[in-house]
Amino acid sequence: MRWIGVWLYLLLAVCALFFNLLGLLNLYPVYVTAPALFLTLFIPVYLLNKQRRRAK
Repeated sequence: MRWIGVWLYLLLAVCALFFNLLGLLNLYPVYVTAPALFLTLFIPVYLLNKQRRRAK
């Protein structure tokens, strides 16, 4: 069951990267695509950091 979450996150990250590239080509507004990419990268880092703090 955990692998489904990993694959879902990777799919979401690839989609966010693709939309950010479209934003850099001026097909989508960058001010919409850049925060989406940032959140896609920030959330797993935040969750891993939170998990390590609870372990101590």
